[in-house]
Amino acid sequence: MKNVLLLKAGDAARPVQLSVGDYEHWFVESLAPGGCRFDILHAHRDAPLPSSTTGYDAVMMTGSPLSVTQLEPWMERAADFMLNAAARGTPVLGVCFGHQLLAHAHGARVVRNTEGREIGTVEVRLTPEGREDPLFEGLPGSFAVQATHEDIVERAPEGATVLAGNANTAVQALAFGPRIRGVQFHPEVHPAAMRALILARAEKLEAEAASRGFAPGERVPRLLAGILPTTAGQTLLRNFVERFT
Repeated sequence: MKNVLLLKAGDAARPVQLSVGDYEHWFVESLAPGGCRFDILHAHRDAPLPSSTTGYDAVMMTGSPLSVTQLEPWMERAADFMLNAAARGTPVLGVCFGHQLLAHAHGARVVRNTEGREIGTVEVRLTPEGREDPLFEGLPGSFAVQATHEDIVERAPEGATVLAGNANTAVQALAFGPRIRGVQFHPEVHPAAMRALILARAEKLEAEAASRGFAPGERVPRLLAGILPTTAGQTLLRNFVERFT
């Protein structure tokens, strides 16, 4: 049994929670059947961080509706905690917001994506370094994942390695040395959760599409029709637990 400390970085919209649960539930659904036990720490609500990660095999951080471009004190504390955990030998995985916060902590800029919001089932491609990284063991060079984000890591910070990218977001995955990984997409999100996330943001998504010159009322149906089941995210999460701990 692997013990995982999951730092919760935000709350899903109420309709999403009622439909498919909150962010932490998706990690548990993905990993608990394989022998993971989770402690959930509400970092975004200023829950006290433990003095050490003794007793934990890994630390993970969820996504968030909040933004690293608007830093709050709890974010800085959580970033320091994750860096210290890795320095003491505990593997760390940041997802979406967590990925961006780790990049910020390593000196990168997190910015609003000029290509626009990426949401739905998307394709990402591994770099040559990504093909060799144990995080992606068993996955092809290009695979489908679920994604939803407006911010991106502008470029890899010094000392980090880009492991995956696509046309919308060049930095889809990063290796920060041997013990820290970050992924911009959402390996924990399943198709029903992706559908709930799109529906919860339907009005905003249509407004964004209209501002970019697209016909009204077309984006949300197109996104919903494009949702595909994929096992790549679960494979990645299991790789992290099995290969890094």
